[in-house]
Amino acid sequence: MRTFIIVWLGQTVSIIGSSMTAFSFSIWVWELTNQATALALFGFFAQVPQVLITPIAGVIVDRWNRKYLMIVGDTVSGLLTITVLLLYVTHNLQLWHLYVAVAVKGTFEEFQGLAYSVSVSMMVPKQQYSRANSMGFLVTFSSVIIAPALASTLYVVIGIAGILIIDIITFVIAVSTVLRAHIPQPSMTEVGIQSRTNLKEELYFGWRYVAARPSLVAMLILVSLFWFAFYFGNSLITPLIMTRTDNDTKVLGTVFSATGLGGFIGALLISVWSNPKRRIHGVLLGMMGAGLSQTVFGLAIMPLIWIPAKFCTSLNLPILGNAIDIIWMSKVKPEVQGRVFAVRSMMLLVTSALAYLIAGPLADYVFEPAMMSGGSLAPILGWIFGTERGAGMALLYVISSLSMLLLGLGGYAFRVLRDVEIILPDHDASAE
Repeated sequence: MRTFIIVWLGQTVSIIGSSMTAFSFSIWVWELTNQATALALFGFFAQVPQVLITPIAGVIVDRWNRKYLMIVGDTVSGLLTITVLLLYVTHNLQLWHLYVAVAVKGTFEEFQGLAYSVSVSMMVPKQQYSRANSMGFLVTFSSVIIAPALASTLYVVIGIAGILIIDIITFVIAVSTVLRAHIPQPSMTEVGIQSRTNLKEELYFGWRYVAARPSLVAMLILVSLFWFAFYFGNSLITPLIMTRTDNDTKVLGTVFSATGLGGFIGALLISVWSNPKRRIHGVLLGMMGAGLSQTVFGLAIMPLIWIPAKFCTSLNLPILGNAIDIIWMSKVKPEVQGRVFAVRSMMLLVTSALAYLIAGPLADYVFEPAMMSGGSLAPILGWIFGTERGAGMALLYVISSLSMLLLGLGGYAFRVLRDVEIILPDHDASAE
């Protein structure tokens, strides 16, 4: 675990820095536009280029040195942050600059993230997959705890410029730790050799691999639909809270920190939890738990309920995410994981990009007017969500949350999905 821990520490620092920057710019954009669409477009522009590059990224990750790809991804992200800092301090920064920056950054982060995810199975033994994945979730949710709390305070004290400088320093730390680490490349088996034909064939290899295994297809569809519903609602969190609290950034930061704390504790539970025989239960029950908690959040109108609801939502996310990752890592051979995981990544990016693209305009131009006093939906649902600003976003949020709950429940109806671990052998158990 030593090599993994070195890389993990560097990524932890870097993700916290990036999360602080993202949080501070979400406040800046909301103060500038007061539109959910403007915030949602951040997620859209970050992910559309990733959708286009992911198939190629999968091929490159399987062919090239994964350590160097991680270094390139972090380096480009750092250079883009420096560019945004220079535009900001010279008073030239505009909204479209940020959209371009997140688009380019997202492209290179796809290489970095994919290279990191497929390197985990090379840096740790199979029996440590769960621990390594739980540490990954600890990174993600630690940043959600720390970044909003720090950024909401530093935004007032040192401004965006100071936060960007901190972010740049964290990129330097991340690159330095990867440079020091020895990240093994996978050895080639017959499956890996046969999969390397030409670029065109390799671009489709991951899709053919998944399509030949109906249980992986079922997993891919279920998880993609779940994350579509999750990101649909997630894109509305900041404008919903800011609208209903009269732009209170402290409440926003507290809710995000509670989200991070729930995920952090969920990741800790995974790290001490003995390996269950049926991880699919973690997937489906986790979806149901997250959907139920988010429904409570959407129905509430006060921080006293928002905070525990978001805590409970994120408590489920590491559990279901860890179960999903281990099922894929266990069933797919390491030398082809880049291309196969790229398929999974691409589906997630497509669904989440669509969620961000649809949610903002739907909230601003359809549901918000419909839930205002005199709107078409106000007489029917106004007694639940109110008729003031934010009511339409709350309704949309509840719809997406109930969808998450129903997806988890519905998963048990399909044997090809609920018995995925029985139907598919582990990659080291038999020849594929």
